[in-house]
Amino acid sequence: MLDDTDRRILRQFQADPDLSTADLAEKAGITQATCWRRLERMQAQGILLGQQAVIDWRALGYEVEVSLRVTLDKTNPRAFDDFLAAARDVPEVLEIQTFLGQVDVRLCVIARDMAHYQQIYRTRILTLPHIADLDALMHVARIKEDEVLPV
Repeated sequence: MLDDTDRRILRQFQADPDLSTADLAEKAGITQATCWRRLERMQAQGILLGQQAVIDWRALGYEVEVSLRVTLDKTNPRAFDDFLAAARDVPEVLEIQTFLGQVDVRLCVIARDMAHYQQIYRTRILTLPHIADLDALMHVARIKEDEVLPV
């Protein structure tokens, strides 16, 4: 699947995704044409999913982050689908994860302050369908935030 050249490209790309193809090729020790072809192939294979802007929501005035662990009423066969569809529509929900086990879903919710969080919680979260149990964890500190893969 991936050879050493692909791994070099990916390491350099992860380190600095803003590099031009020419600079990326130089750092990976290959020609620009080879680099371009390999990037195209990795995109076609679904290895590279794209690039995105990373926005610091704290810089935009959001000071509160809460992780909500949700257990759904699994007696309803549509519980997961209905809940996930509704949760996707809450703008303050940044991330949705599903699990096997006692907790079914985790929502990452941001708010400007505690009053704003309470408003979101009461009007948008508690109204989500099929919630059997809900546990909130207040985010205190982010110790590691790194999505660089060891390639």
